[in-house]
Amino acid sequence: MSTPHETQRAKIMEDIHLVIQDTQALLRMTAHEAGDEAAAVRARVQERLAQATAEMHALQESALRSTKEAAEATEQFVQDHPWKSVGIAAVAGLALGLLISRR
Repeated sequence: MSTPHETQRAKIMEDIHLVIQDTQALLRMTAHEAGDEAAAVRARVQERLAQATAEMHALQESALRSTKEAAEATEQFVQDHPWKSVGIAAVAGLALGLLISRR
């Protein structure tokens, strides 16, 4: 299960990825434009695009690290408290079953 924070982070990363793809396509379409001003704008956009790509990769790595840490913490809790874990899973299953049966 993902938390609302993780879902929002994934959505933001997806949006950034789409903006990067669109910007790259725009740069390819305007590559034939001549002039010093056009070249300067393309250079700035390419620089910012590279920075956004690096930031997106850093955010992805951070999300992956957080997910791994949460999985390790959960695994450790289950190993330390197996019966409590079984109880929690049973209650969660019962609650989910009740919610599903209401529909």
